[in-house]
Amino acid sequence: MSDDSDTDFLRATASSYDVIAKDYAARRPHGLSHPLERSLISAFAELVTANGPAPVADLGSGPGGVTALVQGLGVPAFGVDVSPAMVALAREAHPELRFHVGSMTSLDLPDATLGGILALHSTTHVPDDHLPATFAGFRRTLVPGGHVLLAFRTGTEPGGLHLTERFGHEIDLRYHWRTPERMASLLTAAGLDLVATVVREPRDGETRPRAFLLARRPG
Repeated sequence: MSDDSDTDFLRATASSYDVIAKDYAARRPHGLSHPLERSLISAFAELVTANGPAPVADLGSGPGGVTALVQGLGVPAFGVDVSPAMVALAREAHPELRFHVGSMTSLDLPDATLGGILALHSTTHVPDDHLPATFAGFRRTLVPGGHVLLAFRTGTEPGGLHLTERFGHEIDLRYHWRTPERMASLLTAAGLDLVATVVREPRDGETRPRAFLLARRPG
């Protein structure tokens, strides 16, 4: 992306998570708050393993808890996050694993090398017009038969949410709400086959349903 305006959201997202990284990690060290979410990760890991030995990329890996969970399920995994502070915390918490700074919108990974891709609540910060290229990058880097598991909060309100404060820190973080149908159509347009859709209703103070989409590169 050569136009500076195209990377504004990446800079804002990275700097916002840099500011709140320690507070975020302290409150959500493992990243998964519901047994259903953990069971979906387990099913995803089983599918990846059955397809071959290629690793999983956890995109938007944050403090690294989910990456470590996948590794613990017997699947080689590494994390990618746009925030250098998050990557540093993940490396500290999980020194046996690999984490690096990068963006899912322009994956610096070779073609057909990933057995799976996780993007749990991280596509929510990617604007609509960047999603087609992002999902095309997912397909490019997956091996034939490789799987993608997305998680996101659902909604139809235009503009989503703009947060300027979190954990007492000033930030500039935008959330984009999408429906499962919209995300499924983008995945299929990128050449991925939809395998399953799961929607979990809000609980414990949550305000929006959580959607999970599992898709597969044909082959």
